[in-house]
Amino acid sequence: MANRQEQPWLEISDLLQSESDADAIEALLDELEPSDLLHAVFTLKPDEQRALLSLVSPNRAATLIEELPDGHVADLIHEMPVADSAPIFLELASDHRVDVLSELDADEAEAIISHLDDEDAQEVRELISYEPDQAGGLMMTEFASYPMGKSVREVVEDLTGEERDYALLTVHYIYVVVKKRKLKGVIRLRDLVFAKPDMTIGELATPALTVSPETSLDDLEFFFDEHDIAAVPVVDARGMLHGIVRRRAVLEALTEKSESDNLKAAGIIGGDELRSMPVLQRSRRRLSWLSINILLNILAASVIAAYEDTLTAVIALAVFLPIVSDMSGCSGNQAVAVSMRELTLGAAVPRDVFRVWRKEAAVGLINGLALGTLLGVAAWIWKGNAVLGLVVGAALAVNTLIAVSIGGTVPLILRRFKLDPAVASGPLLTTATDMCGFFLLLSLASMVLPLIT
Repeated sequence: MANRQEQPWLEISDLLQSESDADAIEALLDELEPSDLLHAVFTLKPDEQRALLSLVSPNRAATLIEELPDGHVADLIHEMPVADSAPIFLELASDHRVDVLSELDADEAEAIISHLDDEDAQEVRELISYEPDQAGGLMMTEFASYPMGKSVREVVEDLTGEERDYALLTVHYIYVVVKKRKLKGVIRLRDLVFAKPDMTIGELATPALTVSPETSLDDLEFFFDEHDIAAVPVVDARGMLHGIVRRRAVLEALTEKSESDNLKAAGIIGGDELRSMPVLQRSRRRLSWLSINILLNILAASVIAAYEDTLTAVIALAVFLPIVSDMSGCSGNQAVAVSMRELTLGAAVPRDVFRVWRKEAAVGLINGLALGTLLGVAAWIWKGNAVLGLVVGAALAVNTLIAVSIGGTVPLILRRFKLDPAVASGPLLTTATDMCGFFLLLSLASMVLPLIT
């Protein structure tokens, strides 16, 4: 029998099935280390996760879902009654609240927003109008701002007296404003604490670095690389303060983007995947891409079938087929990675496709000749046939040039047609390099077949 202490999710599951009261489950959760608690929640089935979120206090539920991927949280919320999910959203920080709501259908999101008070609902609607990879979509509205005429003593007393509001002020800055929202400066909390109590905060404030709501995630990454601050205020063209973007939020967004791109490149599309999700849902997400790859692989294999006689006559060619295609594929993937990086940084745009091709062709020509020479010499030494070595080397050299040309330009072309380069670049490159590699090697071998048999 499984040890409940080593596998706490089993005990949580038992308590949920026995319909125990919330106090018993809360007590069990309090006993777990944060890492063990997170693992236990991930291990529960989706229905059990929903039951847990509905049973514990909204504050506890908010703490739990803050550690889960936004897409997975949206899947859970989708099946929960609004009466159970809305109180949880009230406990979330504004930036995380919007992240999850943006994953829901518009009607579902609006149903939850309608349960918020007017001020919170208006705030959410404003935040959700921004793209998730912009400062407006990443900012949070929990921050401390005071009129510049306030004294240091008044601000300190207000902060220490408003413990409930201060709990979400994870960034230790005070923003100085006029006319309620126009930003005039910023004060670090430690500077505030050691300042003379009778000074006005307007005297103490220093000019603040700012970003606009439309600032992109990549620009935010560059900003925080350049400036050693924990958060940056978001202001509009009139200088009105709308929120703050934390360094942590930017790092989390970059990590999520990287993870999403990796999943897409691996052919897992349709959102986050966890092994606690229903088997059929996970299978359907994977099959949607794997089934396409079957067709692409059959297409590549058809080239080999067309040269069956050549392959039968020179069995050694079977050894070099995967080498030619794989080595070319590696070169092409390097080109894909550089193009994806330049697209992200804005160093390349779709109209640069010919410039990118010229740059990649130069590298592909040099690397193709180098790799082709190495493989050709190896084939010559192995079989003692210089013509076979020439055929193998030429096939790899030309296919490398083709691979980097495709790898460098396909992401830009896909972006031009508003398709996701992270999803399609890899399979297209693999199919092209396989087909071209097989064709080049087998067709060249067929042309000089009497000399290599």
